[in-house]
Amino acid sequence: MDMHGKTALVTGATDGVGRYVALKLATAGARVIVHGRDEARANSLAEEISRIGQGSVAIHIADLSSLAEVRRFADVVAASEPGLDLLLNNAGVGSQNGGPQRQTSVDGHELRFAVNYLSHFLLSYRLLPLLKSRSRSRIVNVASLGQSPIDFDDVMLEKRYDGSRAYGQSKLSQIMFTVDLAKELEPSVITVNALHPATYMNTTMVRAAGTTPMSTVEQGGDAILRLATAADVSETTGRFFNGLSKATPHSQAADDGARAQLRALSLELVGLTPNSP
Repeated sequence: MDMHGKTALVTGATDGVGRYVALKLATAGARVIVHGRDEARANSLAEEISRIGQGSVAIHIADLSSLAEVRRFADVVAASEPGLDLLLNNAGVGSQNGGPQRQTSVDGHELRFAVNYLSHFLLSYRLLPLLKSRSRSRIVNVASLGQSPIDFDDVMLEKRYDGSRAYGQSKLSQIMFTVDLAKELEPSVITVNALHPATYMNTTMVRAAGTTPMSTVEQGGDAILRLATAADVSETTGRFFNGLSKATPHSQAADDGARAQLRALSLELVGLTPNSP
């Protein structure tokens, strides 16, 4: 996809790999919709994009731990943008952000499930009309090789909480959503893919976990940009990638029954009805 004149929304764009990708898209001439929680960091990114002098930028501040905020964010974007060519669902909470204890979202859901997965599930559906209004748009979900199967008797991990398990469950949920959404959409209109960008990138999330970085933000960002813009994946949909290569996610992603169960639960939690954003 030639990004000149295209519009891309990047969640979690004010730091780490999201910031890198947003700058690259702007350099390629895209209009970048910057999402973040910190207004100062968002303004700093917007100023840098403006200095590039290629694309344009819009800022939206929203806390993705609140479903009401996600709805407001989606509504503002829908009201202000004529269309959307790329939705990059990148914002996330790591296994140790905020400490090792179980945390909940504004709506009372387990925080990692809420931010990493549920917010993007809702945002994607709310923005589908904008994506459908453009030719051959793309959705890219930033997931992880760190995947934990969902225990549908304890999805919110109230009985056996562990930060790594919570993170892994939220990332597998993203991949399961990717598979299902791709089945709903015509690939000639919208493609949907997920990826593990790189292992332990040098990001705030990785440092918060006390882990020594193994990869650079640039490595992960370039893998994301390939799925977002490259011609050789323009017809690929419903797939999971490890960096630049196709990969096989946890077996639960291929379980039709598990995906249907997750979808039903997710629709109920975000207040959507089947087949209607």
